[in-house]
Amino acid sequence: MSKTLEIFIDADACPVKEETYKVAFRYDVPVSVVANAPIRIPRHPLIKRITVNDHYDAADDYVAEHAHVNSIVITADILLAERCLKMDATVLGPKGTPFTKDSIGSALASRAIMSDLRAGGDAVGGPAPFQKADRSRFLSALDEAIVRLKRQG
Repeated sequence: MSKTLEIFIDADACPVKEETYKVAFRYDVPVSVVANAPIRIPRHPLIKRITVNDHYDAADDYVAEHAHVNSIVITADILLAERCLKMDATVLGPKGTPFTKDSIGSALASRAIMSDLRAGGDAVGGPAPFQKADRSRFLSALDEAIVRLKRQG
């Protein structure tokens, strides 16, 4: 028996929680908001707050352990994305960029290079600031992912 469609948000620094709720409400899809500390969520039967302990990877561990083929995971964390892809989950970054089994290798390599540069004392910039176009791209990608999974289910 397959699991039902659901969305997991790696919520501690997610800039698209409100957008996720709106799309989830439209499609009647439950959302689990996973964080290390209590986060304000709407009072709605589709939204569930999951507060894990403050262990460094506790939120990631929870999401990765519960991700499945009919889930959508929203995260900017490349290592978490890789773990969820191994569970056949659909994974979206907050800017709407999908993580796929084909793209995760280059994302991990880029992450490793940037980490090495920072460790060596190089001043490297972070990600580009979140733009209105990113929000729009995310909404479109989440909508498409839900429609695809509902069709498959």
